[in-house]
Amino acid sequence: MGEMGKMAAAVGSMATLAAEPGEDAFRKLFRFYRQSRPGTIDLGGVIDFSVAHAARGTGPGAHKVVKSHLNVSSVSDDDAYRAGLQPVSKWRAYGLQGYPGFIFIPNPFLPGYQWHWVKQCLKLYSQKPNVCNLDKHMTKEETQDLWEQSKEFLRYKEVNKRRPRSLLEKLRWVTLGYHYNWDNKKYSADHYTPFPSDLAFLSEQVAAACGFQGFRAEAGILNYYRLDSTLGIHVDKSELDHSKPLLSFSFGQSAIFLLGGLKRDEAPTPMFMHSGDIMVMSGFSRLLNHAVPRVLPSPEGESLPCCLETPLPADLPRDSVVEPCSVEDWQVCASYLKTARVNMTVRQVLAIGQDFPLEPMEENKRDIITEGSCHLDDENSQVKRARLNPDC
Repeated sequence: MGEMGKMAAAVGSMATLAAEPGEDAFRKLFRFYRQSRPGTIDLGGVIDFSVAHAARGTGPGAHKVVKSHLNVSSVSDDDAYRAGLQPVSKWRAYGLQGYPGFIFIPNPFLPGYQWHWVKQCLKLYSQKPNVCNLDKHMTKEETQDLWEQSKEFLRYKEVNKRRPRSLLEKLRWVTLGYHYNWDNKKYSADHYTPFPSDLAFLSEQVAAACGFQGFRAEAGILNYYRLDSTLGIHVDKSELDHSKPLLSFSFGQSAIFLLGGLKRDEAPTPMFMHSGDIMVMSGFSRLLNHAVPRVLPSPEGESLPCCLETPLPADLPRDSVVEPCSVEDWQVCASYLKTARVNMTVRQVLAIGQDFPLEPMEENKRDIITEGSCHLDDENSQVKRARLNPDC
C-alpha cells in the first residue's frame, strides 16, 4: 500500500472510533493512539522527523513539515562538544505549519554521548535532595539512593523476569531546581535545590542554537516511562516567564507525542519521539496542549535503539560536562531502557529580576509531594485517565 493509501486507511480507522460522551478532539486522538499497536496501519499518519522524506514533504503528515533555521554562530563547536552534541551546523531542525515556535531536532548527540544523560537520569538526578514520586510513600532514608538499591535487580533482569520491580522501575518523576508542587501546581522560592550544572549547560547550548541566548535552566521535570505509561493532556503554564522556551530531551524507547492547540477541541498533530530527539516549545507553541499517549516497544523485542549501542568514548574532552560511564553502570542503564524511556524537560521559571509573588503563610508552610494528575499514568494505575487535569 502506498503512503497516501496508508494515510487514508489510518484516517478511516480513526473515524470508526466512537466518541465518548463529552470527549473532545484531542481526547479522542489520545485514546486512539493509546490503543494503537506498533506495526499496524494505525501509525501511518504519525510524522517521523528522523527519516529523510519528512524533510522533502513526501511522508505521512509531512505537508506540515518545514525547515527551521538555527543560530549556528551562537554555539561554538567546542561548547557543543563539551555537552556531547554535534556542531550546530550539522543539526537538522524542523518546524510545523500552524505551530510557530515549535522546533524539532532529530538526535543531534554525538555517538555514545546519550549514555551520560541516561546514566545521570537514573543514577544521579534520582538522588536526594531532588524530589520524586516515591517520597509520598517512603522516608528520605528509603529513597536516598535508588540506584544502589536497584542496580543488582536490573543487571540480572533477564535471568529473573518474575522478580518484584526495583525502586528505579517504580520511579515515575523527579523534579530538579525549583521543585514543581503537584498539589498547587506552583513553584516557590523555598522549595529549591541546586540545578545540575551539566544539564544546565546542555540546555543553554540548545536554547542558544534556537535563538534564546541567556536562557537559564531553573527547573526540571524528569518523567520515567514504562511501556504502559502515558502522559496526560496538559499545558505547561506554571512558570512565571512564558517568553522562554520549554526544552524536552528523550532517551530510550520511542513514543508518540501529540501537539495540539490552545483548546482541547483542536485535533493534535502526532509525531514520533526517538532516542536523542530534542523538542523546543516557544512563542505561540509554548502554551499548547500536548500529551504522550503511547510508548512503543522495540520491534526486535526487548532491545535498545541502535543509537544507544555505540559506547561513550573513553577519551572525553578535558572540559567536557560529560563524565565517563563504566561498563557496569551501562549494563544497568541498558537493562532499564530495553522496556522504558526517560524524558527530561527543562524550563526557566523567572524572568531576569523577577521574584515569586508573596503567598499566604499557610501556603508557604505546605510542602506536599503528591502524584499530580498531569504526569505519568500507567495502565494498572488506579488513577482514572478521565480525571487528567488539562490545566497542569
